[in-house]
Amino acid sequence: MSFVHLHDISLAYGDRDVLKAVHFSLHTGDKVAVAGVNGSGKSSLLKIIAGLSSPDSGDRDVSPGTRIGYLPQQGIVHTGKTLLSEADTAFTYFHGINAERIRLEQEISTYEEEHFTLSELLAKHSFIMEQLENADYFQRTRFIETVLSGLGFSADDFEKHTEHFSGGWQMRIALAKILLSNPDFLLLDEPTNYLDLEARTWLEEFLCTFKGGYCVVSHDRFFLDATVTKVAEIFLGRILLYKSNYSGFEKERSQKLLLLEKEYEKQQQEIKSLEDFISRFRYNQSKAALVQSRIKTLEKIIPVEIPPAYRKAVISFPQPPHSGKHMVQLTDITKRYGSLTVLSSLSLEILRGEKIAIVGQNGTGKSTLMRILAEKDKEYEGFCKYGTGVTTGYFAQDFDRLICGSDTILEYMESKSPLHLHPHLRDMLGAFLFQGDDVYKQLDVLSGGEKSRLALLTLLLSPSNFLVLDEPTNHLDLHSKDVLLKALTSYTGTVVFVSHDRDFIDKLATKVLNLNEEPPKLYPGDYEYFLSQWSKTQVLQNDYASNKTPELTDNQLSREQRKRMKMKIRRLIEEETRIMDRLEDLDKEKTEINHQLALPSVYADGDTTKTLLTRLSSAEKEEELLHAAWESTELELSELKSCLGTSQDF
Repeated sequence: MSFVHLHDISLAYGDRDVLKAVHFSLHTGDKVAVAGVNGSGKSSLLKIIAGLSSPDSGDRDVSPGTRIGYLPQQGIVHTGKTLLSEADTAFTYFHGINAERIRLEQEISTYEEEHFTLSELLAKHSFIMEQLENADYFQRTRFIETVLSGLGFSADDFEKHTEHFSGGWQMRIALAKILLSNPDFLLLDEPTNYLDLEARTWLEEFLCTFKGGYCVVSHDRFFLDATVTKVAEIFLGRILLYKSNYSGFEKERSQKLLLLEKEYEKQQQEIKSLEDFISRFRYNQSKAALVQSRIKTLEKIIPVEIPPAYRKAVISFPQPPHSGKHMVQLTDITKRYGSLTVLSSLSLEILRGEKIAIVGQNGTGKSTLMRILAEKDKEYEGFCKYGTGVTTGYFAQDFDRLICGSDTILEYMESKSPLHLHPHLRDMLGAFLFQGDDVYKQLDVLSGGEKSRLALLTLLLSPSNFLVLDEPTNHLDLHSKDVLLKALTSYTGTVVFVSHDRDFIDKLATKVLNLNEEPPKLYPGDYEYFLSQWSKTQVLQNDYASNKTPELTDNQLSREQRKRMKMKIRRLIEEETRIMDRLEDLDKEKTEINHQLALPSVYADGDTTKTLLTRLSSAEKEEELLHAAWESTELELSELKSCLGTSQDF
């Protein structure tokens, strides 16, 4: 069994301790997520495990012959070879072993010496053959094509030269090579950043069957839940190990943070009490001994620390201006780039309050459609009609190209905001975790996550009722994603968005537009419901192509799909129960209000009457909304149960 052991590893950047005498071990079969807030040292830890970076102190032990594949976040460029030839370089290690195999075979074929030496040669040859076969070396062309296809490359890409691929595709090539090299350990630093949903799903399946061990850093909760069984969190320079998937870790960690916050508050009260006593009696001679005792107690206190980065940003989109029911009507939209057609005869109606996820493989026109919806691209065929009072807020995928230069964050925000908001900009920036001197950072030195937060903040400067968000989650950590998700869920306007984060789509989308179909099709319901319907469509198409009689049963859904659908059913049942309980409470409240309004004495006080009537009106409006929500929930429940072929609750 292969292993990597880290003993007493410490690392500092300037006066900041990143890792403090940490211990960490990675063994064959370990499936570990490395977690921690931005800047906690996740990437540094992976580089130390890989042997690419040296700590300030501590030791690294690696089992003999261990091979490690490391994927950085960015920066890898390939040139000079076709895609297939470049992918074949992943087998360089095995090319050397194969050369040794050929040499041994030649030596064995001409061997005329003692039998025991021949046995040694045969044993060595057998060992080499086992290594080559385990690495699929002799079937590597098929293996290469499988991995490249899984990561989203088409057969037409195989003979293209690598320098013609963009930055995101360059990182996919790098990931493919690492997977093909079949190392003992994989160290993957945010491998999902450049992958669409299909490629992420393929990578999940690959990792679940990978025989070695791996450490992965990712901001995709769904991906982590599907691929890891342990979480190593870097917290205040230490490594805390949790034996669970990522959701289990978050639950346990939140409980620990709650206890830590209580401990922190208790300690702050104790410190304040000591400081107040010292301040009050510092010059009182009769209390001198007590004051000195309090000073010594204060000096011995070890502060309870809570990292500032665990303070979540508070995002609240302004309530949208009033608009008509019909937000946008697209009719026969066709978009071409030269001879390439990316959108063909797309028709779509977007209604007020909808939250539509746009999905599709790379090249199906997701970003093009977003630019058309945001009125950034008007060179298309067909018609795009906007409803009454529609005001659009647009988050572009290439926001990092737009947020650049020597201006400071504060100067940039002042240039983007109306004058009446200038006095409030520091508070708004603070809510987005730009605190203190952070506001004087130049745009060019900001990280992807910081630029993403800044781009989202600019959307708040002018209230919109139609948000067009092209991959807003790409550079956000999990904390920021959760805050953005909460803000968008409570936002009462209309949202159309593209995201490769499965968890984000699951929790936000109320409809899904699938660009993989011809023509594109809009599915009512959340992403899980879309998957169930899309799966049935694929089964029908496959059966039709093979002249089979289609028989749609829940067995044709994957076990994972059925499991998630059942979880969704349970959540809907809980939501239905909550709605019914609230309706019951509202009914009691209305009965009580009507009883009071029936009393003549109430009308002697105009304010009391007005308050009661306002409460009654509010209760009736809430009751109307809840009835609509109950009908929607009941419909979705019925559809999900129908897909599973059952009427039972879960």
